Amino acid sequence: MSTSIHDLLTFEEERPRPAGPAGGKRVRSALKALTAAGALTVVVVAGLRAVGLQVSLWIVVTGVLALLAVRRVTAALAPPPPPRAGARVPAGEEGGRYHWAARDALRAAVDGWERPLDWCGGNPDRFAKVVLPRLGELADERLRQRHGVTRESDPARARALLGDRLWTFLDTPPRRTPSPRDLAAIVAELEKIS
Repeated sequence: MSTSIHDLLTFEEERPRPAGPAGGKRVRSALKALTAAGALTVVVVAGLRAVGLQVSLWIVVTGVLALLAVRRVTAALAPPPPPRAGARVPAGEEGGRYHWAARDALRAAVDGWERPLDWCGGNPDRFAKVVLPRLGELADERLRQRHGVTRESDPARARALLGDRLWTFLDTPPRRTPSPRDLAAIVAELEKIS
């Protein structure tokens, strides 16, 4: 599977969900939260009065609502629970500690580079057919975003912006597969395009 720069940079909004049973869940959830806030407010006010402190009711209500909001946000951001001791871990998962979601964009992006680089290991032809076009797409996208040109639309200006070393690397298939150090230098040059 190949992913282009365009795929990585596009954003599609989710379609609005039709109001239906989900609306009932929201109402129940809001009522439940308000009931909890009311109960906690009563307990806090009673506790404060028991020790002889007078605090404005609005301050207590605001504090309780803030506490419940923080609790809800942290519960939504919490990582998934670890699998049960006897549960079977699906193949490809990371040692049972953290289950990468099917839509984990970072994992997909890393795999989009890791697999082709592994596959091209010592084969310059594979590298020229698989990895080099992706690096060219990155260079073109960087040039397009920063300067409004691509290697195809204005080769002379693109060559001046990329520099001779990077231009030659992207334009001429290498005789050998670049080492990780060479690739890191190429990526650093790509990042310097301003």
